[in-house]
Amino acid sequence: MARESGPETLEVACQLAQKYGKPSTAIVLNELRRLTRPPRVAVVETPDTLSLREEPVANCDRYDTLREVAHV
Repeated sequence: MARESGPETLEVACQLAQKYGKPSTAIVLNELRRLTRPPRVAVVETPDTLSLREEPVANCDRYDTLREVAHV
């Protein structure tokens, strides 16, 4: 993981891990993952005009007819 992120990022992760006293491999890797994770995608608000006008109704009988197999 250190090769992929580069020595500069690894150094920053080590510096951040030193804040916890005795840095361990797990802490350094955790900081490295935080530094290299992709940015979070912004949540898109849905406009009110895209709401359902009619709730869908389940028709189980229809699905049962699609599943029927001819019995011999």
